[in-house]
Order: sequence, then C-alpha cells, then structure tokens
Amino acid sequence: MTATRRPFGRGPAVSLFTLGTMRALASQAQMDAVVRAALEAGINHLETAPAYGPAETFLGAALARLERQGRRPDGGWVVTSKILPGVSFSEGRSQLQASLKRLGLHHLPNLAVHGINRQEHLLWAQDGEGQQLLQWARDSGLVGQVGFSSHGSHALIAEAIASGLFEFCNLHLHLLDPSRMELAHDALARGMGVLAISPADKGGRLWDPSPTLCEDCAPIPPLTLAYRYLLAAGISTLTVGATQPQDLDLAHRLAKASGALSPAERSALTRLEQRRRQRLGQEHCGQCRSCLPCPNQVPIPELLRLRNLRLGHDLQAFTQERYNLIGRAGHWWEQLDASACQGCGDCLPRCPHDLPIPDLLAETHRLLAAPPRRRLWG
Repeated sequence: MTATRRPFGRGPAVSLFTLGTMRALASQAQMDAVVRAALEAGINHLETAPAYGPAETFLGAALARLERQGRRPDGGWVVTSKILPGVSFSEGRSQLQASLKRLGLHHLPNLAVHGINRQEHLLWAQDGEGQQLLQWARDSGLVGQVGFSSHGSHALIAEAIASGLFEFCNLHLHLLDPSRMELAHDALARGMGVLAISPADKGGRLWDPSPTLCEDCAPIPPLTLAYRYLLAAGISTLTVGATQPQDLDLAHRLAKASGALSPAERSALTRLEQRRRQRLGQEHCGQCRSCLPCPNQVPIPELLRLRNLRLGHDLQAFTQERYNLIGRAGHWWEQLDASACQGCGDCLPRCPHDLPIPDLLAETHRLLAAPPRRRLWG
C-alpha cells in the first residue's frame, strides 16, 4: 500500500510507523511473518541492533527472502541499526561490517549510537575514537547518516541534539509522558529526524490499558490516541515492536493518519489530563523538574510520574514493572528508587506547587515496590 512518509534527517523519507525487531526473536519464521506484515502495512523503516540477539541475522534473512520474491517497499527498505558507545575505532569498524553482513546490506541508511545515556557516551561520539569511527562510517559510504538513541537526562539529550553531530535521534516520547516533547521539537526544528521509542509498551502498556484509562480516553482507544498525539505533533516515525502480524494492524489503519488532531481527539486529550489532575488533586506532580538536583541523586520527577500514572489512571502493572526495574538495568534506566530519599527537604522550597515531596516518594515506594520482573532481553 502507499503510506504517508516523512523526512528523516538527511536520509530517505520514512513511514509513519517503524517496525522494531526486538520482539520477533523466537524464530526465523516469526521475523519473516512480521516483516511481511510490515510491508503490507506500508512500513518501509526497520529498526534493529546487534544488542537484540539474533535480530540482525533474522532480519537479513527475511529481507533476502522478500527480495527473491520481488517484494519491497517503493524506494526500498530503510534500515536503522546501532552501535554501542565506547568501542575502539578498530572494534567499531569490525562491528559495523559484521552488522552489514548479517543484514545482507552493502550500505546502511541510518546508524545510531545505541544509548547516549551518560556524559561519557556523548564525549566518545564527540572526540577521539568514537568521532573517528562515525566519520569513517560516513566517509566510507557504508552509512548514510548518523544519529543516537537515549534513555538519559533531559540536559544530556539537549546537549546531544545541539552538538550538530547527528542527523536523527530516537527518544522516549509518550502520550502519558510528554516531558521530552520539547526536546523532540528542537530536534525537528534543526532538521533532524525523530523516532519515538516504544510509545505503546514503554508508553504505558497501552496495548493492555486499565479500564480507568479506557474511560479517560473514550471514545478513542488509548493506543490510538497515543499514536495520533505523536503523529499530529510532527514526530517523524513511531516504533511498533511486533511479535505477530496482528500487532501491526493499527499501524496499517493509521498509515496515512498524519493530519492535525480532530475535535474528538483534542477533547479526549483534555479529558485525560483533567481526570488525572482531579484524582491527584493538589498532589499532582507537573514534571517541571524544579526539584532537581537532589543531593542524594533521587530521580524525583520520574518517580512521581509513576505515582501520577498509578493513582491518576490506575496503571498498576505498568508502574510496578517500571519501578521494580530501577537499579537493575544499568545506565538504561534509573539507579535509585524512592527508598533512597533521606527526607532532607532540600527539594521542598524549590517546588512551585509546595508538594510534600518526601512524603509522596515514601507513598510511591509503598504503592509500587514489588518483586522485580525479568527484562525482555539480557
């Protein structure tokens, strides 16, 4: 089908939705099925990484099979893969060449630095062997453009965007966590492509919403509203981590849904915000980040965001899962949970809404602390 495409940095235009390959790893047959479904849904952009186990190998075989059948999107596939920061020039060069071999490609349209999550990751890309590696990848013709993904702080992401080193970025942009939208709009204004990471799953397990959230978004399903919110804001492309072809049905239906929000969608967004605020009352955290920095390094806004979602929309499973991942995912997620608050009160005079932050953090821990769940990979 002919689907809407948007500019993505200086590279080829991409479909409104991107197939993320991290969840189709059970077998080659599973990857084949979801890639075929992506093609039928009008998707031309595929996102993968060596860190996703056999994803590149499975994807390369799936693309080769479709190529033999003469099946490809108009203009061909646009593939994004990644490389972890910190590797030496020689090691990185070998890793990139190995990725191309696994994918069956001579040229990779997009190469992302996989996780600029700490300052040293950005410094690696700005100078020394990292800068040498990224420049060689471009100059050699093996890579079309370079970008980055990040699970890092707002300040770090803003610095990476402003550095001028990158043509695109992959960010956590979600209906229920719009705090990074300002960063996305800055990147778009600079001509960068912006990919929204996991707006369905990391955005609140919206494929399995609570009855409360469904009522708050009615008559629009929460996942549909989340996708439309991001697309109407001009985000270049949204990832869908499909495990089966049916997971791409909504992306198929919304393949051309790039227009402005409808009155019904605007009304649903307003109601969603109003109901969350009503339930939380004067204890609603507006995510202004004025409480930072915490002398004990407690990530106050992120923790109170989870509290907002737990009490505001009854997202128990999602918030517990995210909370109990804290300290277990290295630099990919927060390191300290609410129990690290020492009650020093340093944040209290900085909060413009006079929130009793230490008390709210203690409540957050009581609400969400539970036996941790295993990560999807690793």
